[in-house]
Amino acid sequence: MILGIETSCDDTSVAVLDGFTIRSLVTQSQLADHVKYGGIVPEIASRRHIATIAAVYQAALDEAGVRPADIDCVAATRGPGLSGALVVGLNFAKGLAMGLGVPLIGVNHLEAHVYATWIEREELGFPELPAVCLVVSGGHSEITIMREHGDHRLIGRTRDDAAGEAFDKVARVLGLGFPGGPAIQRLIDDDGDGSLEPFNLPRAWLEGSYDFSFSGLKTAVYRAKAGKLGPSETRRIFKDGGQRAFELGDASAHARMASGFQDAIVDVLVAKTAAAAREFEARSVIVAGGVAANRLLREKMTAAVDVPLFLPEIRLCTDNAAMVAMAGAFMLQRGEIAPAELDVDPNLPLTQ
Repeated sequence: MILGIETSCDDTSVAVLDGFTIRSLVTQSQLADHVKYGGIVPEIASRRHIATIAAVYQAALDEAGVRPADIDCVAATRGPGLSGALVVGLNFAKGLAMGLGVPLIGVNHLEAHVYATWIEREELGFPELPAVCLVVSGGHSEITIMREHGDHRLIGRTRDDAAGEAFDKVARVLGLGFPGGPAIQRLIDDDGDGSLEPFNLPRAWLEGSYDFSFSGLKTAVYRAKAGKLGPSETRRIFKDGGQRAFELGDASAHARMASGFQDAIVDVLVAKTAAAAREFEARSVIVAGGVAANRLLREKMTAAVDVPLFLPEIRLCTDNAAMVAMAGAFMLQRGEIAPAELDVDPNLPLTQ
């Protein structure tokens, strides 16, 4: 029975995991506190974690129907993430572990996303190793090869913006609000019958590597919005017209731009992940992180990979404590108990 705690960004989350089964998962969102700023404000996030974590912990115990004495281990995110937010969760976990006399596990947030694909899959089967893992979120976009549990080798990463970060920035340019991924999806869906013809935005393939670059794509949207595209760019992006309608804020033209942007992101993520799986002879592919909830990414990845594909449940794609508990369970099995002096690491890498 493992208690997981996640406070790496703006969600205060506590879960109780019994083996591979979620007994409880309680998450307090702070989105309403940050949306007016167009992004996460670290100081506000830290203060909200302090104010809510005790209540979220108690709610998780109540939902699971367990007492503190039933907990065998406490796992908490130690990085990467916002330093102040991480400190709140890890220190709370330290106090619990010490008071209960149980082991403390310090979990890598990115690896926890990967382990979300193990939750409640006993009947369906687990990913086989080696697995190629694509972790895509607001702050991270990277591909690793996971040969053994806890052993990730970096294959490729973003050279500039993460995929989720690019979604947020482009949504802001289009006046769609925050967070960007769901806002862009809503705009595309609102177009109606699915016959939307996306604008033709560039893709940075970075031939010869598995790295990503989304900054140029984001800049193309900026320049199109501002009417500063050169003649060749204009012909490529607005090949069937629509430039003036987009500059004037026409809703359908904005939906076409959003769709073209999403297509460009997804095409590169899918192509590179599928190619990595073939080159490294992966036995499975894992796609995790907040952007893994994107419907188009899930559809195209399913069609592109030649080995079993593992995706978390939609509710487990975003930050949550169940994935932290799951990663903690595997670390406990390997004997990776945290020392009392364990500290947060805001820049903790997935690969060591």
